[in-house]
Parts: sequence; C-alpha cells; structure tokens
Amino acid sequence: MSVVTEETTQPCPQCGADIRADGRFTLWCAACDWNVDPQRPQEPEGQLERAQRALARRYGEKLLAEVTAGQPLQARRDVPALLAYAIALAVHGTTLVLVAAGAWFLASGWGGLVPGVFLLLVAWALRPRVKRLPDDAPVLRRDQAPDLFALLDEVALVAGTRGVDAVVVNAELNASVGTVGVRGHRVLTLGMPLWEILTPQQRTALLGHEFGHYGHGDTRHGMVVGTALRSLATWRYFFAPTADPTMLQMAVNVVSFVPYLLVHGVLRLLDQLTLHATQRAEYLADRVAARAGSTQATVQLMDRLLVIDSAAMMLRREANQASLRGRAAAVEDRLAGLWQRLAAYMASIPEYEYERQRRASALRGYSVDATHPPTHLRRACLLVGETVLASVVTHPERQLKIATELADARGRVARQILRHGFHD
Repeated sequence: MSVVTEETTQPCPQCGADIRADGRFTLWCAACDWNVDPQRPQEPEGQLERAQRALARRYGEKLLAEVTAGQPLQARRDVPALLAYAIALAVHGTTLVLVAAGAWFLASGWGGLVPGVFLLLVAWALRPRVKRLPDDAPVLRRDQAPDLFALLDEVALVAGTRGVDAVVVNAELNASVGTVGVRGHRVLTLGMPLWEILTPQQRTALLGHEFGHYGHGDTRHGMVVGTALRSLATWRYFFAPTADPTMLQMAVNVVSFVPYLLVHGVLRLLDQLTLHATQRAEYLADRVAARAGSTQATVQLMDRLLVIDSAAMMLRREANQASLRGRAAAVEDRLAGLWQRLAAYMASIPEYEYERQRRASALRGYSVDATHPPTHLRRACLLVGETVLASVVTHPERQLKIATELADARGRVARQILRHGFHD
C-alpha cells in the first residue's frame, strides 16, 4: 500500500532559493531556514516547568560536551542521587508515622476514636501509590507470546538486566517500562501505533532504550523514588488552595498554606535532585538502544519520533472517517487495513520534513518534557560516539511469529481507536 503525493517547487520568499513543497507539511526553505518552525510551542507557564526545561537543556549540553571530549558516559550514584533516596525514604517514613500515631490513638483510647481514625484515613489517602496492571488494555504473558518475550529477553541481556513479567499493549504513540504491584513485577507498556510505524531494527532499538532504564538504575523508574514522587504529588493536591473560596474554604486555605508550600518545596527539590540522574539515564539508555538495534536504527528511531504528530493526525482522521457512517459498519470496514495505511502514510513523509523537524528541535533547545534531554542533543551524542552494529537481529520468520502473537492486541487497539477516537 502506498500514498500518492504531489510535490511542487516554488521560490523562497526570503532568499529566492527553490523550495520543494508537499501540501501535507509545512512549507519552508532549507537554504535560509525561512518558516522552519512557524508554530513554535509556547513557553510553559509554570515557573517550575520553565526551570526544569532550562536545567534539562543545560545538563544535556554538559553531557554532550563530556562525550565529545572523550569522557566515558557512566551511571553514577552521586550526592544528589543519595539525597533523593533519603528524601524519598523520609516521605514514606512520614506516612508510617501517621499510621503508627493513628494506631496508638485507637489502642490507647486517648481522645476517643476520632483522632486515630482521622490519622489512619489521612495515611491511607497519602499512601504510596503502587501501579497495577490495567483492566482495559490487552496484557500478554510469557506463555501467550513466547517469541515476543524471547526477543525482550535478548534485548534485556544486552542491557545487562532481566526481562519483563508482562507486556501491556495500548493505543498510545509511546512505550515505557515500569513496575506494578507490591512485588515490583516488571512491565513493558507498548503503544501499538508506535510499534506499527517502526522497522524491525527500530523496534529493537526502542526496546533497548526502555530496558536501558532498568539496566542503569534510573531512579524515577525505581520503587522508592518513583512512589515518593507520586505521594508528594498527591499531598500537594490535598493541600492546594481552593480557587474562589467561600469563607469556610478561605479558612482552610489559610491553615493549609504552609503545608502546601512545604510539600511543593520538597517535591521541587526531589525533582531537581533526580533530574541529572534521569538525564544521564536517557543518554545511557540511548547507548543500550544502539547496541541492541544499531546506531543507525537508533538515530532513525529518534527521527521517526520527531514526526510522531503526523501519525497522530492520521489516526484521528481515520477515526473521524469511521464516525461519519454507522459506527459498526464503518469500524469493521476500515479495521483491516488501518495499520497498513498508517505505515504507508509515515513511509511517504519526505526527507525534507525530517530535516525541518531536526532543525526546529535544535532551535527550540529543549525536549518535549523536562525529564528527557533535547532530541537534537541525544542524536548528536550518538553520532559523536562509536558507530555500533546491532546485537539483536530479528529475521523475517521471527517477525512473523511475533506479529501473530500480537494479532489479537493489534485488532483490539485498532477497534478502540476507530470506535472511540485517538487521544494522544
């Protein structure tokens, strides 16, 4: 399946150079960068978010300078990381103190039942949130997808870690790793739309990057710090002042103002203490991606992520077209070829659109979110280092087996997108 496109050529209004134009994408000039980033995103409004992005840019540039100078890129247990663990343990310790105090009040009977019950309820509300497997998405286990898990185990071995216990397949243009349950079972969350627009080696590079977070001990993916960050966010929500308050709410705002500032400050401190380690972990994960899928495939993966909005737009259009007719008939009519149409559309994106996105990324100077280094710096870091070949290569027969194991999940996710729309 191919996408029919029509290109035109016209002069640049700024320098007069010839511009190749595809009506689906932004018109720009490679000679003078005219209109290279016409819809530059607004700066984040929050002071914390702006500070995070500034730190992400500065630290990303520092790491690139280190790699360029020949310094080894290694995981570190530095003072900020140790402080982050100490703060995280103190956060969890606070919850335990509340539990102990509530139990003491109930056991001693001092003050009646109210203080004890109140403290236990507060401790329950502020408890560490342990993630659980979703009940609205396909979940694959080893016995259901042996070839997929064999691939995951091979990539995990390259990362110096073990594989996962389950794979969750959802409708996002993303992939991630994490833990669920009190035992910390490892889970890979795989966005089927992203998986479908990648080549086999780009998929391997993607898996290598995600397993790299396990292999290098990314603190934000860990149980201690990760749950502490979520707990602090919950605390801040509870103490946040009410907008347009009544007289009673105004009194509550006054009482909760100091705790809110304290929690906000601790959350910001913990976030900044883990930022450097998280930035370094991203670069290290990119190195694992290159070893698993090759440097070339990893760079191509980054380029593909730069044009990910095109995939989102195409999926929204597919869902809209399905909704124009009777849902049941339209969904089933468009279901069979959805992923083929998406892959064909992404394959039709011209090279000059990739180049525009690369230049726009460098001009913006920051990443999509503050926990990731800017994409152009990550790309440059890989290209500065030694080019490596893939350690894990999936032959066509294995690719077919994995596709068969994912077939049911592919169909469920496709049906979900066409019935309920695509939400990125």
